[in-house]
Amino acid sequence: MRKVRLCAAASAILAGLGGGSVASATPNVQSEGQGQVASPGQARPLMASLFTDHGVLQRDHPISVWGQASPGVAVEVSLGALKTHGQAGPDGSWRALLPSAPAGGPYVLSAKSSDGAVQALQDVMVGDVYLCSGQSNMEQPVRYAQRAWDPVAGDKDKIIRLLTVTKDRAPAPLDALAHPVRWTPATPQTVEEFSAVCFFFGQAVREAEGVPVGLIADSWGGSSIQAWIDSDHLRRLGGNEAALDALTVYARDRREGVQLWSRVWQDWWTQASGDRPWLERGGDWIPVPAMTPWEQWGVPSLAAFDGMVWYRLDFELTSAQARSGAAAISLGMVDQINLTWLNGQIIGVGEAGNQTYAIPAGVLKPGRNQLMINVLDSWGDGGVFGSADTRVLRLGDGAEVALDGFGWRYRPVDAGVGQPPRAPWEALFGLSTLSNAMIAPLHDYGLRGVLWYQGESNVGYGQDRYQDYLAELIADWRARFGRADLPFLVAQLADFGALPDEGGPSGWAEIRDAQRRAVEADANAGMAVTIDLGDRHDIHPAQKREVGRRLAQAAQAVIYRDADASRGSKAGPAAETAVRVGDRLQIRLRDALGLRSVGSDQAIGLELCNADESDCRYAQGRVTGDALMIAGLGSSDAVVRYGWDDAPVLNLFNAAGLPLGPFRLSIHAE
Repeated sequence: MRKVRLCAAASAILAGLGGGSVASATPNVQSEGQGQVASPGQARPLMASLFTDHGVLQRDHPISVWGQASPGVAVEVSLGALKTHGQAGPDGSWRALLPSAPAGGPYVLSAKSSDGAVQALQDVMVGDVYLCSGQSNMEQPVRYAQRAWDPVAGDKDKIIRLLTVTKDRAPAPLDALAHPVRWTPATPQTVEEFSAVCFFFGQAVREAEGVPVGLIADSWGGSSIQAWIDSDHLRRLGGNEAALDALTVYARDRREGVQLWSRVWQDWWTQASGDRPWLERGGDWIPVPAMTPWEQWGVPSLAAFDGMVWYRLDFELTSAQARSGAAAISLGMVDQINLTWLNGQIIGVGEAGNQTYAIPAGVLKPGRNQLMINVLDSWGDGGVFGSADTRVLRLGDGAEVALDGFGWRYRPVDAGVGQPPRAPWEALFGLSTLSNAMIAPLHDYGLRGVLWYQGESNVGYGQDRYQDYLAELIADWRARFGRADLPFLVAQLADFGALPDEGGPSGWAEIRDAQRRAVEADANAGMAVTIDLGDRHDIHPAQKREVGRRLAQAAQAVIYRDADASRGSKAGPAAETAVRVGDRLQIRLRDALGLRSVGSDQAIGLELCNADESDCRYAQGRVTGDALMIAGLGSSDAVVRYGWDDAPVLNLFNAAGLPLGPFRLSIHAE
């Protein structure tokens, strides 16, 4: 591995760029936050919020800087001795491109506009910047990681800089982050709440490369991959046209978007079940025992139920109440996803939380009114619950009608109806919503690479297309950040769930295999296999330090091109082909130096299957050099699988201690 002393790199760049100590910078400059802004007529910083004190800019690539100024003014940007200019457009937005610079610092990054506005940022470094994204296993902070009580960040880690993007979603791309952010040096205090995988990766890179490292944590627990992909790229994949059309409408008119989407959902329900509860008054409805989560009702079938339940409330209004003017209805807490109809008309689609929906004019009527709520819950508590005073009808004249006095009823939904379509503007299971709010505002900020740890939420939700989604996400982000070769490092899903009794279908295995295939098809992608690092009782395994280390090892192979990293592999040992040799099967491997079966002379976790994988049986294999050999191959065997389960028990590791990753291969003739 290449080792570079920071002091030497810093000295070189200070001499070449004219950088110096903070004391030599522009006087009267603040040392924290956004720096000083001297702005007669300028109410906000010149540079975008992503640029703050203590930041890191990507080395060896032109440096993009942008922001807002008065329309039409010229903006000069400098970093040490490097200077460039930009011009604010009619809307005040400007962008400038500094020449590339080697690693070093600290510097002052400054912007000055021709109308007198100035912003100067202190302690800015030049090094390697990584974007860390995904769901909860990327988001999980250092304080929850295994060995978190050990010293985590030392003095040498102060050249690691941390920035966390606040969770947000939007139906259309945002030009700027909606919430303030700031870079901070890594210290024992600042790393505690920062992404563990991201930090431990950055620490390993800092140790190997000796350069400043900027880490951008940009994740949301529970999110699907579709929420992170731009809508144009999702359209290119096909299959989401109706939802994307509704999202486009929703971005300009929320009520119209809800109406359009409700028709999509209603068509799905009608085809799946054959009825229309929001319009029909019949059917068998059961009195709700209490306005608590349905798991607490004492109904055995609902005690651990994750799925859909219909709620219905019939209530009476006088003529005066029905015609009192603009009205709204509050439902209290609804967990997790709801669609709500009043007298057959959709009035709202919402996510977990206290829900209040405006009622369009003419929907309320004298006499009996019918409120219908479909609630989908996928984990934890589900249903409509909370104190009675949170469920009220607020009339146009200010009067309130308590809803609980009329008596709620419910009807559970059989799982056979399948998974419902999700509203495209949802945060976690929407389309492009997180990309719009948390990725688009990063523009073309210089990156050395991207870390991606996600997939759990796509088990059962688009898992059959996950390889395509991952490839499209990579293409999307490469285009967004202006680098066609931007490296991606993927953390493959760890083991989670019950121990396997026999081979069978596995959504987790499907996602892992999709991740494997997407990475293998991309020359600038690498993978960290984590199948041995999971916790079958906890979807959030604690060994984040090792996940970060393995991703850094993949970075050495893919980004820094260290021939010794992972024995030259992007992901440790991997299966390449499965070849029939008489009545035996030879699985040819790469990067398998020192491969061994631990605890046995047999390789466990192998299965032989027929072509459609409806009939699979466990098989015994032996390591022979850089291959696995399986005896007793049958004439109908067409597929070989390894580790094909949610939480497989596996025992193959190479000399570097990296596991052979799960795989599924078609069997070919020699």
